[in-house]
Amino acid sequence: MTHYDVFNGDADGLCALHQLRLDNPIESELITGVKRDIDLLKQVPDSAQSVTVLDVSLDKNREALQRLLDADTHITYIDHHFPGEVPNHPNLSTTIETAATVCTGLLVNGHLKGAYLPWAVTAAYGDNLNATAEQAATPLGLSDAALADLKQLGTLMNYNGYGATLDDLWFTPTALYQAIKPHSDPFTFIRDDTAFETLRDGHAADTEKTENLAPSISEDHIAVYELPDAPWARRVSGDFANALANRYPDRAHALLTEKSGGYLVSVRAPLARREGADPAALPAAAQPQPVSIPCHPKTSIDSSTACALPTPTPDHHEHLLSRHAGARHPHGPRLAYRGCAVSRHHTGARRPDTLPNPHRHLCPPLHR
Repeated sequence: MTHYDVFNGDADGLCALHQLRLDNPIESELITGVKRDIDLLKQVPDSAQSVTVLDVSLDKNREALQRLLDADTHITYIDHHFPGEVPNHPNLSTTIETAATVCTGLLVNGHLKGAYLPWAVTAAYGDNLNATAEQAATPLGLSDAALADLKQLGTLMNYNGYGATLDDLWFTPTALYQAIKPHSDPFTFIRDDTAFETLRDGHAADTEKTENLAPSISEDHIAVYELPDAPWARRVSGDFANALANRYPDRAHALLTEKSGGYLVSVRAPLARREGADPAALPAAAQPQPVSIPCHPKTSIDSSTACALPTPTPDHHEHLLSRHAGARHPHGPRLAYRGCAVSRHHTGARRPDTLPNPHRHLCPPLHR
């Protein structure tokens, strides 16, 4: 019987799969990619008899999911992202929880009744759920040093998933999974496997390059950083954004990484204002509407027009802001995302172009 494991290439996806296969070590075909590559289910053929999907949005894979269900494939879906409407099908088993303090690794841990809890804690640390990870680790009775080791491992595994293509990564997610596969205990991986050393040293070198980066925009509740078109910048962008979010928990952050044709944008919501990943849970009046963040006015993005981005949640969002001809905003090029109206100009009142924003209760109170 051909089984497929489909998983996000970040720490959460890897740790979720690892726990499941430690518990049930079946042979399977692995389908994954860089962290931002979440449209993965389309790679599974109709001939698949069973599929496990981990840490990728059902809503983003809906068409392929329905195709496989129509082909009589049995699918187990475990995730913490916004799913949209979940199909009602006898071959589909779902565990989807969109709370802001949940990750897929912790959902799998619940299924397995804590059998491989250190790996679930690693997953939570990788998703920047530090307080959740520490709380989940309580039954382990670990020292502060041991918790720091798991935090570093989760951070490094997550860092490894970032890149425009697999060539940017130190290890493909498949190769990293094969490296952790023999280790039921993450501490033996940290101690014995050279892959950990490679990630640790690469991360340190990439992080050093961010130390002198200054924000293009810096205000009490928003900061925007621009990173160059380089492999190190693509690798470190997610970890750098998480570090900023942890350092300034009341501030939203946007990272613009240059790439051919535009910018890849990473958004982090303020950690002090965590919300779940499911906007459908909000009343209709509170559904997010497109609003804008101004981009730093510079020649390279002078002709940009706004592109819609979703509400930032504790799990980041990355999108391409394209350079293309269009009407220029009177206040300069603007980056639009759903949720928070953010301005470089505090005038004491909301400008008409930032209204309506019925989702503003989730946003930093910039416009008083």
